[in-house]
Amino acid sequence: MAEQHPIQDIMRTTMENIKDMIDVNTIVGDAVETSEGKVIIPISRVSFGFVSGGGDYNKVTSNKGKETSANPDTTEGSKLPFAGGTGAGVTVQPVAFLVVGKEQIRLLPVLYNNVVDRLVDAVPQLLNEVKGFMKNDEEGIE
Repeated sequence: MAEQHPIQDIMRTTMENIKDMIDVNTIVGDAVETSEGKVIIPISRVSFGFVSGGGDYNKVTSNKGKETSANPDTTEGSKLPFAGGTGAGVTVQPVAFLVVGKEQIRLLPVLYNNVVDRLVDAVPQLLNEVKGFMKNDEEGIE
């Protein structure tokens, strides 16, 4: 079996730590119930990135033409020492709140970016009004 390179351990540890930091509750937050009986659920966008790197020490040639180890602690026949490191970053940005009531469900974006967002938000109210008109017309016919 081939021996595993030390960078694999560093990358595995980094990924395990990132998985521990990010879970479903980071994206869809804990629900909060209001006094009116509505439930508010925060929704966030999560971005993360990481970098890992490292290198092995090599033998260097001295100015006298002799090969010597870059690390004086390394003896002939031993494997070269490894130096490595990692870095990671996580960004959590709230994007909307899902409001669930007895009669309706609304998605309230944190920022209205454009007219399309406003139209999408207005569609449920428009459908309720159209449904109300249709119901009134049916009752008037009978």
